[in-house]
Amino acid sequence: GGPAAIDGKLQPKDRITGVAQGEDGELVDVIGWRLDDVVQLIRGPADTVVRLQIMPAGALPGAELKVLTLTRNQVKLEEQAAKSNIVTIPREGREWSIGVIEVPSFYRDYRALSNGDKDYTSTTKDVKRLIAELEEKGIDGLIIDLRDNGGGHLTEATALSGLFIDNGPVVQLRNSNGRISRLDDPDPVARVAYNGPLAVLVNRYSASASEIFAAAIQDYERGVIIGQQTFGKGTVQNLYSLDQYVRRPEDEGLGQLTLTIGKYYRVTGESTQHRGVEPDIELPSHIDADQIGESVRDTALPWDTIRTTNFRPGTPLDTTISSLTANYNARIKDDPDFQFLVDDIREVEEMRAMKTVSLKIDSRRVEREEAMNKRLQRENARRAGLHLEPIESIEVLETLEGPDVQLDQAAAIITDLAALREVEAAPEHTAQTLL
Repeated sequence: GGPAAIDGKLQPKDRITGVAQGEDGELVDVIGWRLDDVVQLIRGPADTVVRLQIMPAGALPGAELKVLTLTRNQVKLEEQAAKSNIVTIPREGREWSIGVIEVPSFYRDYRALSNGDKDYTSTTKDVKRLIAELEEKGIDGLIIDLRDNGGGHLTEATALSGLFIDNGPVVQLRNSNGRISRLDDPDPVARVAYNGPLAVLVNRYSASASEIFAAAIQDYERGVIIGQQTFGKGTVQNLYSLDQYVRRPEDEGLGQLTLTIGKYYRVTGESTQHRGVEPDIELPSHIDADQIGESVRDTALPWDTIRTTNFRPGTPLDTTISSLTANYNARIKDDPDFQFLVDDIREVEEMRAMKTVSLKIDSRRVEREEAMNKRLQRENARRAGLHLEPIESIEVLETLEGPDVQLDQAAAIITDLAALREVEAAPEHTAQTLL
């Protein structure tokens, strides 16, 4: 939702090597700088110009750098709002429609709310509207995509959970003196917004409020959690202004201190701190859990438990998840997209394991070209499995958007769940069960 995203020239995995102020300011080499120091150079007043020197993703050593000119502006809240689409899954002569709602953060426009605007923007309101729109189009299942969602407002996590559970507690909080409080569904009398087959898609960057929501869905047996173990951020912070200690006008702007004041816990009493939320069905990911997450930090608070609170879970999903997992394992054996992802992850892990690099630029170029040729071969192997025309060059490959294998697998899994629910709801199945 920011100027760089709207401009579109800055791409994921591009590397920023220099920053300049204005149209003709001198470029400052930022290689080796601390990240927060680089951020301070990039940030600035709205409507001012910043220039970024970029090493494009996949560029060979010694390749020409490019400079992007961006006009600073505020990030628009609506650009970060939840979005929806429909994925179709062909299965046995039928097209199954799976709704997908991507939730990038848990947001709420408190300024509009405090001004009495009943149409204030919020995650829960947007998701509820998107669910209604998807159901009007006719969907067989729903995926809430929380990948890369680092959290946000706690009130939105509890409210969003309330769209899928009848009523009851969502999360427990314990403060620094040991006092435990409970946050319930804030609108217990409202009808559930969606009661069909549900999956929550997460990865290692799903944190905090995302983990509260995913944990509630899992603990209430309301849906299936798919993806990767989440970040493990189960602590509560408060912002403590330091400006109250200012004694002289020139000392203003001391900033604020972020203090950890408590931890939150699932309704089962288990903390999400350190361990995160374990998926019911795990998918491969490029994100290295040994390098990313709360558990890799030396001073992270430990995992612990408190008492379980009273809540009413739904029908246990253990048997259903076992069936879905078996179908998933059988399906991925012959899935070219899935095998492409696994091979790509293996290649990345081999590169991460390298502890030395050559200082000879010719050797580095050869290594890079070999890596890019391997990537081209993997892509063409994938395309051959899908009966698509091969790609002749890396340049063409760089212009293409690869498949979202995790989302496709989640859609296939939720299709299995929808089909299973249809069988269970059939009159003949009920009669056989009674007999």
